Amino acid sequence: EAKNLPTYPGPNKMRDCYCTVNLDQEEVFRTKIVEKSLCPFYGEDFYCEIPRTFRHLSFYIFDRDVFRRDSIIGKVAIQKEDLQKYHNRDTWFQLQHVDADSEVQGKVHLELRLSEVITDTGVVCHKLATRVLECQGLPIVNGQCDPYATVTLAGPSRQTKVKKKTNNPHFDEVFYFEVTRPSSYNKKSHFDIEDVDEVDKMEIRVDLWNASNLKFGDEFLGELRLPLKFLRQSSSYEAWYFLQPRDNGNKSLKPDDLGSLRLNVVYTEDHVFSSDYYSPLRDLLLKSADVEPVSASAAHILGEVCREKQEAAIPLVRLFLHYGRIVPFISAIANAEVKRTQDPNTIFRGNSLTSKCIDETMKLAGMHYLQVTLKPIIDEICQVHKPCEIDPVKLKDGENLENNRENLRQYVDRIFTVITKSGVSCPTVMCDIFFSLRESAAKRFQGDLDVRYTAVSSFIFLRFFAPAILSPNLFQLTPHHPDPQTSRTLTLISKTIQTLGSLSKSKSANFKESYMATFYDYFNEQKYADAVKNFLDLISSSGRRDHKSIEQPILLKEGFMIKRAQGRKRFGMKNFKKRWFRLTNHEFTYQKSKGDHPLCSIPIENILAVERLEEESFKMKNMFQVIQPERRVLYIQANNCVEAKDWIDILTKVSQCNKKRLTVYHPSAYLNGHWLCCKATADNTPGCTPCTGGLPANIQLDIDGDRETERIYSLFNLYMPKLEKMQEACGSKSVYDGPEEEEYSTFIIDDPKETYKTLKLIIEGVGTLEQEHAQYKRDKFKKTKYGSQEHPIGDKSFQTYIRQQSEISAHSI
Repeated sequence: EAKNLPTYPGPNKMRDCYCTVNLDQEEVFRTKIVEKSLCPFYGEDFYCEIPRTFRHLSFYIFDRDVFRRDSIIGKVAIQKEDLQKYHNRDTWFQLQHVDADSEVQGKVHLELRLSEVITDTGVVCHKLATRVLECQGLPIVNGQCDPYATVTLAGPSRQTKVKKKTNNPHFDEVFYFEVTRPSSYNKKSHFDIEDVDEVDKMEIRVDLWNASNLKFGDEFLGELRLPLKFLRQSSSYEAWYFLQPRDNGNKSLKPDDLGSLRLNVVYTEDHVFSSDYYSPLRDLLLKSADVEPVSASAAHILGEVCREKQEAAIPLVRLFLHYGRIVPFISAIANAEVKRTQDPNTIFRGNSLTSKCIDETMKLAGMHYLQVTLKPIIDEICQVHKPCEIDPVKLKDGENLENNRENLRQYVDRIFTVITKSGVSCPTVMCDIFFSLRESAAKRFQGDLDVRYTAVSSFIFLRFFAPAILSPNLFQLTPHHPDPQTSRTLTLISKTIQTLGSLSKSKSANFKESYMATFYDYFNEQKYADAVKNFLDLISSSGRRDHKSIEQPILLKEGFMIKRAQGRKRFGMKNFKKRWFRLTNHEFTYQKSKGDHPLCSIPIENILAVERLEEESFKMKNMFQVIQPERRVLYIQANNCVEAKDWIDILTKVSQCNKKRLTVYHPSAYLNGHWLCCKATADNTPGCTPCTGGLPANIQLDIDGDRETERIYSLFNLYMPKLEKMQEACGSKSVYDGPEEEEYSTFIIDDPKETYKTLKLIIEGVGTLEQEHAQYKRDKFKKTKYGSQEHPIGDKSFQTYIRQQSEISAHSI
C-alpha cells in the first residue's frame, strides 16, 4: 500500500494510482488501479524467477492520466545487495523523486593509458589516451536507445559517434588529452614536482547520453569519474565500471514530499551445485516416509525446526513430487497426526506440517484442475457484474434484495454443480492422498461415520476450492484482483460453498450473519449433502479410472505479444504486429484480439525448438523464436524479460517429447540473404548453436530436485541452533525419561534414539555442504578480478564479499 501521496492540483485532489515492479528500469508487473485515493491499498502478490542480472529492484507509483502519458509520482529503488536487509519484513519506504539523474543502469568498458611524449624541442609532456570500448545494459528511454559517450578532462569534451537502436553499443574510439605542460627533459619523475598535485586532482569524466530527437535535448544515462592519481602506479589501466548517477546537488527537496510505499520483499538466491553433491542429504530426506516413527525422519525434523511450517512444506513437497514419493510421505505424516488427534471435529484443522504439505501439493498438482473447473464461470462473474449483495445494510439504491438473492443463488448452484461433477478430472496424486487421509481417519475414529468425509472435505473445499473462489488471482484464474463489487460476490459464494462442503450438522448456525443463514435455507435440501458425499467418495477412492480419459484442451498461458509477420507470400510485408497468443496442451495460436478466430495455429507436435533470439537481429529486446518444420520460424517479442522466460519455458515443456526436436538452431535471424550468426547464405543451413537442454515433459511441474535440496540445506543451516537444541532434548529424554525439561517441550520426539541418529546425519550433511560452498566462494574469489565484466568497479556485492573474506581469513589466522 502507499500513504500520504501528494494531492492532485485539480479541484478534487484525489489520484488514480497504480504501482509497477521493475528490474532496474524494466517493468515486470503492474498492480490494479486504485481510484480516487491518496492512500491506495493494493494487497497484491507477485512472484517471479529472476531471469537476468540486475542492480536495483524498483517500485514506481504512477498516476493514471486519461489524455496524456501517465505521470510518475515517485519510486523506491532497493539495491540488490540490500534486499537481504528487508527480507520478509513489512517495511515503509520513502518515495524518491524520479529524474534522469537517478535512473542509472549499465556498465562501461574503458582503457586508459598515460604516456610521456618528447616534443621536437626535446621537452617532455604527458598525454592521456582514453579508449571507450563498449557499454552493456543501458536503459531504454521512451522505447529507444541511441547512445553516445562524451569524454572530458579539464576543458572541452570530445564525443563518440551515436550508435542507433542498441543498449549494448560497441564504440571502440580513442581520445587523446594533454595532461601536463612541457617541462625540461632532465626531470627524473614522470611529472613536474609542482604538477604532481595537479595531476592528482585531475579526473577524467565519461558521460553517456541518449541522442533524443525531442526538443528537450539529449537524455543523461549515467556517468563515470576517475581520478588520474591511480595511473601513477601503472601507466595503463583497463576495466569495466558500473555507471553512476550524477550528483546535481538537488538536495533541497524535502524527503517526505511524496509519501511512502509499504512493501514486503522476499528474496532468495540459491547457489546450486551439481546433483552428486546433494546425494547424502537428498537420500536422507527421501527415506523419510519409511522411517519409524515418522517424527524421527529428516523431513519431519525440518518441519519441527522451521519457524513457519510453510517454509519447510514448499521445498519438501516439490522434492517429493519430483521423485514420485509425495503420497507415501504425506500418508505417513498424516497418519501420525491423526493418531495424536483426540477429537474427530478438530481433524486437520491446525496449521501443521501435514496440512501445509497437502495445501502445497494441491496448489502444484491441482492448478490445471482448478482452471478447467472454475475459470469459465469466474470469468463470467468478473465480466457480467450482476448485483449479488444480500446484506440489507449494504444494498445500493435501486437494488432489489430478492433479485440479488436469486442472482447469488444461481451462481452458487452453478459453481456447486461444476465442482461436484468434476471428480473425474481430479489429479491422481490428490486422489491417492485423499484415499490415505480417509483410511487413517476412519480407522482412528471408528464410531464417527462422517469423519471419512470431513477429513477430505476440510482440504478440497475449505483449503482448495473456497480460497480459489475468494482470491482467483492467487490461483492464476484471473490476471488481477477483481474489483470491489465482484470481490464481494466471490466472498459470498466462497462462504456458501465452504459451508456446503463442510457437511456439518447444523448449517445455519455456522453463520454469524443472519442474512447468510436465511440465504443458506435454499441449500438445506438433502440432494446437496448427497452430491458432496458422492463427489468425496469419487475423489478418495484409489486407482479407479483411466487417467488418460478424453482430455479437454487445457489453457496454459495467454496474452498479447508482438510477432514478426512470417512473409509467406513472396512479396508480403514482414513487419511487426501485436497479436493475442494462446497456448493449450494441443496447439499454439494467435489472433488479432482475445476471442477472435485464430489467424495461425501451430500444433504442439510441430514445435521443433523454442529459443531466445539475439538482440542484434531486429535491435529488439526479449525476443524468442518458435521453430517449425521446413525451417519456418515465428519470431515473437514478449513485453519484458520475465514474460519472455515464462513463454520460452512453457513452450519448451509442452513440446519436449516431440519426435523431431532439433539439436541445433540459429541464435540470430536470416536477413538480407544470410544468417547473422554464422553468415551462412542458404536459408535451410542447419543451425550453428546447440539447442538448450530440455525441461521435464510433465507440463504441471517444472521442478529442479537439486535446487529444492539446496533450499532445504539453507533452512537447516539457518536453524542449526534449533537442531542442536533438539539433539540435547533427545539426549536428556533418553537418559532421564522423566518429566521433560520446559525448553525442550516444543519438539515432537516420539523415539529419542532414532531422532538423535537422524539429527546427527543431518548436521554432518549440512556441515559438508557448508564447507563445499565456502570452498567454491574462495576459489571464485581467487579467480575473479575486480573490474572484470562479471564484477565491474562499483559492484557493491563483490566489495562486501571481499570484506567478508578478509574478515574470515583474519579470524582463521
